[in-house]
Amino acid sequence: MPSIVTASQLRSVLGVSVALYDNNYLDEVINTAEAVILPMLVANVSAVNAYKLEANVATYYTARGHYFVTGQSIVVAGLPAPFSATVTVVNTNTTLDASLGNFYFTAAITNADVTLRPIVPTGTATLSGYSAAAIYAGNDAIESAILAVSVEVFQSRVAAGGQIEGLDFTATPYRMGRSLTNRVSTLLMPYLDVETVCQ
Repeated sequence: MPSIVTASQLRSVLGVSVALYDNNYLDEVINTAEAVILPMLVANVSAVNAYKLEANVATYYTARGHYFVTGQSIVVAGLPAPFSATVTVVNTNTTLDASLGNFYFTAAITNADVTLRPIVPTGTATLSGYSAAAIYAGNDAIESAILAVSVEVFQSRVAAGGQIEGLDFTATPYRMGRSLTNRVSTLLMPYLDVETVCQ
């Protein structure tokens, strides 16, 4: 379910009727746009690249330093059961630990021991209530960027061969390429997570 832009907003921008494109179809387009934009923004989230469980203490290793502290509720997603859950931080290391080679936080989970395992693609650990979708709901610049990307996604789906011709009849074959986010980069600049760009 989209969290920043609604299907009716996109329908209004596109000028299409509900009989032609229902809400479910437009929701898929918006979800795609949000999946492109939201991970690029500053939020209280860290990528989890490994995990283990010893004596009912789960250790989540993060790809970079995180800002989680003891007692906070963290929503972990993208890992196998029982690691994907809402957990309470018991212990945390926000500086690089040479012996472990990574940043980490721990939480109590009752389960059989699990040896250290990497996870590809990475999972996520998000401070409860502070996801990018929650932080940027109602932000006009982010809404405009998601609408612009949604329009591009919609047009690439409905144009024959995924190509749209300009007014001068020149085909634009790379609408869904790297330049997609460049077209909205000025809107996103104040909110970009520069730490992820530098990794």
